[in-house]
Amino acid sequence: MYHEATPPARLRHAVRCLWWSAGEGTKPIVPDGCLDLIVAADRVFVAGPDTGPWRSAPGTGALHGVRFRPGHAPRVLNVAADELRDQRVTLPDLWGRHGAGITDLLLSRPAALGDVVAEHLTERLDPGLDLLVARLTTGVPRVSAALSDLETGERQLRRRFTLAVGYGPATYLRVARLQRAVAAAPTASDLSSLALAAGYADQAHLSRDCRELTGRTPGEFFPSRRPFHSRPPRPERLPSPT
Repeated sequence: MYHEATPPARLRHAVRCLWWSAGEGTKPIVPDGCLDLIVAADRVFVAGPDTGPWRSAPGTGALHGVRFRPGHAPRVLNVAADELRDQRVTLPDLWGRHGAGITDLLLSRPAALGDVVAEHLTERLDPGLDLLVARLTTGVPRVSAALSDLETGERQLRRRFTLAVGYGPATYLRVARLQRAVAAAPTASDLSSLALAAGYADQAHLSRDCRELTGRTPGEFFPSRRPFHSRPPRPERLPSPT
């Protein structure tokens, strides 16, 4: 039981979706380049950007969450995303006494999560970073192709990308390519055509990345996609901030 909702207009530049999950059993979650702010039955926590599969704990109960667009979570959390990589951090640990107060509020009123995000959202926009994320998400073959005509120096932009997204452009490209494979899997006739559709060099390339990012072979992972809480990619065509 998992449902996504479009965020209100005031959040759309920073938030990909609001979501709700019944939280029954355990769900393997594979990397998608996003950070989430999540309200569980007994805590409020941030799920950092993953570099490998993560399995939710059994008996978690209902979960309410906000999924940030890649690169935008620091605008709300006020912490570099790479400090949260492969981490689950409670809001009091992140924000101290203020985080404890927000936790009490959200545990009693989970529906206020969107309002909390809106109250903490800053206007720190980075168009160059957004453009780089969009190019990597939608299928450039190499990071160098995405960086080729950007005015900002490559070294500086790579550093900004890591701080905002949680890992470097090369890792994000691998994650985005896997998510393209997830989206293409239902219509692919075999793994070779799936690799081609997702932008891999060949099936062996797909196999290597799939093993590292999901902990399974493509033959194991893709036929059993339904139990996986894996979010399909969406082109990062960002709405104009208002």
